[in-house]
Amino acid sequence: MVVAARPAVSSASAHPLRPTVGGKFLSVGDQRLYIRGVTYGTFRPRNGDCEFPVPQVLETDFAAMVDNGINAVRTYTVPPRWVLDAAAAQGLRVMVGLPWEQHLTFLDDRRRAHSIEKSVRAGVRACAGHPAVLCYTIGNEIPASIVRWHGRRRVERFLERLHRAAKQEDPQGLVTYVNFPSTEYLELPFLDLVTFNVYLESQQPLEAYLARLQNLAGDRPLVMAEVGFDSRRHGTEEQARVLRWQIETAAAAGCAGAFVFAWTDEWHRGGHDIDDWDFGLTTRDRQPKPALSAVRAAFTTLPPRAAGDWPRISVVVCTYNGEPTLRDCLDGLLKLDYPDYEVIVVNDGSTDATAAIAAEYPCRVISTENRGLSAARNTGMRAATGEIVAYTDDDARPDPDWLTQLALTFLSTDHAGVGGPNIPPPGDGSVAECVANAPGGPIHVLISDREAEHIPGCNMAFRKRCLEAIGGFDVQFRTAGDDVDVCWRLQDQGWSLGFNPAAVVWHHRRNSLRAYWRQQRGYGRAEALLERKWPEKYNGPGHLSWRGRLYGLGLLHTALPVRWRVYHGTWGGGLFQRLYRPADGILASLPLMPEWNLVLAALAALAALGVVWPPLLLALPVLGVGLASLMAQAVRGAARARFPTPPRSHRAAAGLRALTAALYLAQPLARLSGRLAHGLTPWRRRGGDRVALPRTTVLALWSERWWPAAEWLEWVEERLRCAGAVFRRGGDFDRWELHIRGGLLGAARVRMAVEEHGAGRQLARYRVWPRCSGLATVLLTGFGSLAAAAAVDGAAVAAAALAAVFGAVVLRLAIECGSATVSAMRAIGVPGEPGPDHAAASRSRVVRAGEDAR
Repeated sequence: MVVAARPAVSSASAHPLRPTVGGKFLSVGDQRLYIRGVTYGTFRPRNGDCEFPVPQVLETDFAAMVDNGINAVRTYTVPPRWVLDAAAAQGLRVMVGLPWEQHLTFLDDRRRAHSIEKSVRAGVRACAGHPAVLCYTIGNEIPASIVRWHGRRRVERFLERLHRAAKQEDPQGLVTYVNFPSTEYLELPFLDLVTFNVYLESQQPLEAYLARLQNLAGDRPLVMAEVGFDSRRHGTEEQARVLRWQIETAAAAGCAGAFVFAWTDEWHRGGHDIDDWDFGLTTRDRQPKPALSAVRAAFTTLPPRAAGDWPRISVVVCTYNGEPTLRDCLDGLLKLDYPDYEVIVVNDGSTDATAAIAAEYPCRVISTENRGLSAARNTGMRAATGEIVAYTDDDARPDPDWLTQLALTFLSTDHAGVGGPNIPPPGDGSVAECVANAPGGPIHVLISDREAEHIPGCNMAFRKRCLEAIGGFDVQFRTAGDDVDVCWRLQDQGWSLGFNPAAVVWHHRRNSLRAYWRQQRGYGRAEALLERKWPEKYNGPGHLSWRGRLYGLGLLHTALPVRWRVYHGTWGGGLFQRLYRPADGILASLPLMPEWNLVLAALAALAALGVVWPPLLLALPVLGVGLASLMAQAVRGAARARFPTPPRSHRAAAGLRALTAALYLAQPLARLSGRLAHGLTPWRRRGGDRVALPRTTVLALWSERWWPAAEWLEWVEERLRCAGAVFRRGGDFDRWELHIRGGLLGAARVRMAVEEHGAGRQLARYRVWPRCSGLATVLLTGFGSLAAAAAVDGAAVAAAALAAVFGAVVLRLAIECGSATVSAMRAIGVPGEPGPDHAAASRSRVVRAGEDAR
């Protein structure tokens, strides 16, 4: 439901309802506040310093704003108390501008920086506690050249300093900084809401840019602090048309609101009246333009609503012993603001009061024996009567507009599935808030700002016909991994997945360390199942290589800060200046893997062997560096944590960050435990069951019919795929066509040449040879050299132990290379289908190395 701010609230009220942030939107009390705003001023100063019109004009302006559906005003200077009182009397909220010398190199002079902080404090203090205050802006569009001059980190730290100052003066006040595309790269995670000035005069670029800004905003509200169009240059009718679609586009993008620049053409800046631009909704003498009625109509689209018929949606909640949180989930589903939906609760063999709780609500309850999450989701899909099936978890509470936002995306795209963000709610307790900031939580992966590679199971919806076309969920995934698998299978069919940042669910995190450990161990098991089913999506050590970018809390970062690069444009002239992070190198990525703990264990074993051969004690410093990398990573993660419930003291804050750091250390161990227990080990084999002596082999196939070279190779690829082999194609600069993985240490490669023998006849030659990985080379060289050195030094025990490890690596390398070689040879030359065409295959024969084909 759309509500305006409370009207006529006295500034002296003992307990005024002030705006708060709730996920992607703002609220006043228990009602959502969509910002339908205009900017006001700046005006020619009167009486020396007052930059607002006389009270009679201001009150008339405010009354006209309210009559036209406006509920918020943005000022660029600190409003006197009487201005706030006038706004409160009309039910308007005020975005208070705190002006300072943003166009100067303000950090080059300590006195100026101190003066800026002092003026910000004074401005906030003058308005603190007033119920009409929407938020404070601690800055507005610091010029890109000034940010480039100081460097982004210094500017970010200074803005954080101003944020702290504002919060100290008005702890309950919301604080933002108004950014714009030329300094989009500023990272300001401490702000309560994200605000941008964006002037784009074409609808599609604005849609795309707002999607990008939503992903930059993360789980905070995004508000357009300025949108506008000049009627002097383009005409009043064109201004009205453009402003309407600008506001509607912001609403459809999930923004929490927008301010139109400006209420009136009267504008004073830099000591002069501005008379060559007319951005106002009214003229200088307050006569309405066509834009005013257009904006009034456009603001009715907040919140957005679709035209035409709404699709019926079936919401499926699968639960197993969900008694602690199921009631909260079902309460949220009852409050969904959507015209046509049903709720299906699948009780998957619960042994607690789950069934009784579900029976209290107007939903369909299906009870089954315990068969696992995927089976339960399939049960819900089959029972669904809607054309869209939406899934959420029993520990998640949907936002009232959740289904509306999902439906809008389905209606405007052909995506097979759509998802949205999941945000941890406040008030779940300190452990849950630490878990929310720890790694391993549900995340979404985006290929672009609007297309997803993966949407999490607690917030996903699919067209029912698409789900049925792939056979629903794979029942082997009993507790996790089902969402990843179904996303990949849908994309394998050529369909796409969408992402709507406003389709929010509040997802409770685990509220005990034991529950968190069990969850992460279960995720490790799911990874093992996924790797077994989708081996081509995993690398040698067994880690998933996403195509897109990961979004969410608790993402792992390298131990050392990575230097981000800012695209400034030539001479700093880029209109959209963005932040780019280079890909992590191999060494930097190693500590991010659960298997890094195995590396540390191996180093500890080497150091222990130093008791009998002291040179091995040199492993101790390396072990120390490895442990330090884990600690640094945990400290960095804990330092970046944000807690919905502000800690009561510095000591409490330190305790929360210490617990978060401990979770960063525990999560890889839990995930590793699950991976190893279910076969996802670094030493797993990925070749066939047969093993041959790894050696170079040449196979030749004769065909009486001509085939393009690509089809000869695609035929081999298909046979490898059917045999379950893991392979990849060669790149543009490689002298090989296929790389078949045998394991972490060994592989085989294939090179092909096609001879043309006239009359369409061909001879395809395939060379297959074993390949030793870089890791195998390092291990063989290292352990071989150490074993030899220990033997020369007379340390028999150490030499024997190191030689045993060397021999184990050699044996494993031979097995993996031999297995991959057999896989390649069988795919090329197994009788039955030895060529791209069955007719040609009957006349083909295999020729081994040393023989000639005629």
